Amino acid sequence: MKCTRTRNNGRLPDAEVAAFCEQLAYMVKAGISLQEGLMLLAEDNQSAEGKRIVAALLDTVELGGTLSYALKQTKAFPQYMIKMVGIGEESGKLEAVLDSLCAYYERQEAIAKNIRGAVTYPLVMIAMMVAVILVVIVQVLPVFAGVFEQLGSEMSGFVLGIMQFGEAVSRYVVVIVIVVAAVIVLYFVLRRTQGGKRFLSGVYERLFRKTSLAVASGRFASAMALMLGSGMDVDQSLDMALELIDNGGTRKKILEVKERSAQGIAFSEAIVDVGLFSGLYGRMIAVGFKTGTMPTVMQRIAQHYEEEADRRMGSILAALEPTLVAVLALIVGLILLCVMVPLMGVMSAIG
Repeated sequence: MKCTRTRNNGRLPDAEVAAFCEQLAYMVKAGISLQEGLMLLAEDNQSAEGKRIVAALLDTVELGGTLSYALKQTKAFPQYMIKMVGIGEESGKLEAVLDSLCAYYERQEAIAKNIRGAVTYPLVMIAMMVAVILVVIVQVLPVFAGVFEQLGSEMSGFVLGIMQFGEAVSRYVVVIVIVVAAVIVLYFVLRRTQGGKRFLSGVYERLFRKTSLAVASGRFASAMALMLGSGMDVDQSLDMALELIDNGGTRKKILEVKERSAQGIAFSEAIVDVGLFSGLYGRMIAVGFKTGTMPTVMQRIAQHYEEEADRRMGSILAALEPTLVAVLALIVGLILLCVMVPLMGVMSAIG
């Protein structure tokens, strides 16, 4: 946690949480006490915010509080991490839990970056495309309109309609800017609430259904690997995994798995029956149960789903760029063609 920066809601980013877990795990492995480890982290931290957070942790621990309680008091760490650290302290597996949390939050950060890249790039391309079209409509077409007027000719109805649209945009540009700004503010507000996150997740799920399902399944498998590896049973793991998943469809499937498991159906069968994993992964889970390697199996499944999500996002981006460029060229070319063809006809008649 060398360069700590908190989000607007005060919580540390996933990358910083992963770094904190990694450093603390190294110290626990080396036999360093928790208090001494936190003191070393405070000395090593170069940011004022990072020193404040670690100092708060150290104060609570020195007063006899557990690490999970200290993490909760700072309000800078995710609830999931706090619960898992508490389980690690109770079970005596704090070192293993910290290692697993480090890997988990590194994967979450990688997934989040891929999602941001998949969403941000198209938005930038669309914004540039809209800007180019508006410049043509608002700045270029009026010049041609003046030329046509001087030559005593008229522009086509299609171009006149586009010009009227451009005039309306120019007239209400302040209102448009306010509306766009309000939408952006609303987006960031929604991101800060649990209900808002689920709403945005629902929108993303509808736009990129298969990619969204792959991401959600990967997160579920990753969380199950961590919790099962910490000594929790399947039912407890499902309850905690349910708190981490925003995808509505995946949440319903997890609840169905819980219901089927309560009815005595094997977890490996239930997870395939509801469509959460494929039949191949179901067989891998069944083997994992028999051999006692469930955490490893779940981690491999998570990796497979993350790779699938990466491939799908890459395919979307690869197809989107030429599509947007083609649409922009078509719209601008059509507008200019509707202007230039009549203009060339008038010039030929004059000649």
